[in-house]
Amino acid sequence: MSSGASRRWRPRSLLQLLLLAFFAVMLPLAVLVYQTGQALFELSEVAEKSARQAVEETRRAHTIASLALNLERSARQYAVVEEPSLLNMFDQQLADYSALLKQHHQLLPDDPDVLALVAYQQELVGISALPIEAFSEQLSQFSDMSQHIEPMRQATNSRIDQRLDAIRTQALEVREQLWWQALGLVSVSLLLVLLFTRLIIRPVSHLEKRILSIGGSQTTPQRPIQGPAELVRLDERLDWLTSRLHELEEEKRQFLRHMSHELKTPLASVREGASLLADGVAGEMTASQRDVLALIDASGSELQRLIEQLLDYNVLQQGRSQEVSRADVAVLAREVLAKHRLALKSKGMRVTLFDGPLYWHVIPSATTAILDNLISNAVAYGEDAGVLEVRADCSSSALVIEVANSGEAIALGDREKLFTPFYQGQARRKGVLKGSGIGLSVASDCARLQRGTLALVDDDRLPVCFQLVLPPVDTRTL
Repeated sequence: MSSGASRRWRPRSLLQLLLLAFFAVMLPLAVLVYQTGQALFELSEVAEKSARQAVEETRRAHTIASLALNLERSARQYAVVEEPSLLNMFDQQLADYSALLKQHHQLLPDDPDVLALVAYQQELVGISALPIEAFSEQLSQFSDMSQHIEPMRQATNSRIDQRLDAIRTQALEVREQLWWQALGLVSVSLLLVLLFTRLIIRPVSHLEKRILSIGGSQTTPQRPIQGPAELVRLDERLDWLTSRLHELEEEKRQFLRHMSHELKTPLASVREGASLLADGVAGEMTASQRDVLALIDASGSELQRLIEQLLDYNVLQQGRSQEVSRADVAVLAREVLAKHRLALKSKGMRVTLFDGPLYWHVIPSATTAILDNLISNAVAYGEDAGVLEVRADCSSSALVIEVANSGEAIALGDREKLFTPFYQGQARRKGVLKGSGIGLSVASDCARLQRGTLALVDDDRLPVCFQLVLPPVDTRTL
């Protein structure tokens, strides 16, 4: 109930989640682009308007200066020739001058030069109606008025420069504002990216952990994931797969138990019958019959060893804990060599064993299984009339046991899979029966059971050398 309620706000599919993530991340960027466009548009409008005003004001100031000069020229010409057309031209020029000066006065209402020009312009309004003598007396005003023309133009340019500085300041403010907006919106986008990444990666990581735990011994139920429907369905499939793998593993173990039991019973009868024949219970046997009987007994022993390997493999797969005790490793090695005495004698192999006693805390059955598999492989794959060396070295940090033999070196392609269950390399086993491919796997599991390692190492004298390293153990069980 709570799980369903907690998923209501979530997208129903991975595609919806991705689309939502895309639009959510792009929304702050789209807002940033829109705000940037609006700010630049407003700034460009202000700049364009200011540019037009600057051109208009500069042109008006220049026209006012030109009209002032023309007014003075027309007035002086009229005072000399007294031509009425010149007076009409003067009146028209004065009207234009007055209109432009009025507009310029609105631009610079407090400028003293503009105020002085306005005052002179008002005095010139009625000059055309004066008699010629009075008209001539007013000509001196033009000289005073011309002194204010150039300062008026400079004041106009200063006003334009101020406006340009204001636009430049506004542009800097807009740029700073856009930087802060970009920083904020990009930060929001990054937070959204992290959020949606977590929403996507979290269920994927959960599925990855589920997949990694499928092959292990973990049986604790996992919490269902919350996320897109595809990942939820995949999690359900993993639940089914985990359950199915556990069923198959249990069936495999049961099969190994039953098969080992079913094989050991008739095998015991075969070996018992062979022993009775060898004792002459059924009568005296010829030499040829004894040879055949020896072959049957050797093959039965080999088959029993393979069955014991399967049993050991099954026990190790179940992960049962075993007792640790302080044992003489040299005695364990001699017991294993004694078990293979006939096979070693048949191959003519020279055996070298380290001197004892050598005591160490081990699981005796596991250590014996390791030595048994390594020595068995040396007999099966080693060189006829070759060398088998069992070496050991003990220190405070670890017990190191090496089993090395002469013969053909293990191929490079086989080394990575040597300890894989049921893997058989390129080398051919020497003997009647073929190996099962789990001997080294059982030995490696027995080493891990004692927190040790088993590895194929390089040796200066012998081409095949397996090294077992067992650390010191303080506890009584592993």
